[in-house]
Amino acid sequence: MVQQWVRLELDVRAFDRERFNGRVDKCRKEGLVLTTLAELGDTPEHRRTLYELNRECSADIPGRGEFYSYEEYVKQRLEVASFDPRGVVIALDGDTWIGMAATSHHGRFVFNEMTGVTAPHRRRGLSIAMKTFGLDFARLHGVHIVRTVHHPANTRAIAMNRALGFVDAHWETP
Repeated sequence: MVQQWVRLELDVRAFDRERFNGRVDKCRKEGLVLTTLAELGDTPEHRRTLYELNRECSADIPGRGEFYSYEEYVKQRLEVASFDPRGVVIALDGDTWIGMAATSHHGRFVFNEMTGVTAPHRRRGLSIAMKTFGLDFARLHGVHIVRTVHHPANTRAIAMNRALGFVDAHWETP
């Protein structure tokens, strides 16, 4: 078990969206589509596809361990009060789901549960584009704080979040 998780927080009021909108535009120019689970339809089929994408993208997260069964995933991630399909950003290459950034609502803040991109599509700025696109979810709920937590060995994810303006924070992990 990890002794010290890296807890990060972003105040969206201070987020320099213009600095990162180019990543969103680049994805679109490459023919990729950024959308949400709500826009696609929160259907059983899409929930299964989201699960498979999440499982694939989580495989190389340090300290992740075995991924949930589909039934556990639904119970712990989708059938909870904090789940909102408007907070699940999906990156599409044609009909293929290639990335996700799932954010949940927790009253005074939103929590970035998972951001991941399938291996063939990594290192193209897609994670930053999805997170930038997804920050509207915090505004939708009238909150200014986005939180996330990482295993300390997940240095790429930590660096990506810090590049977006996330700073170290002290709070209990949800």
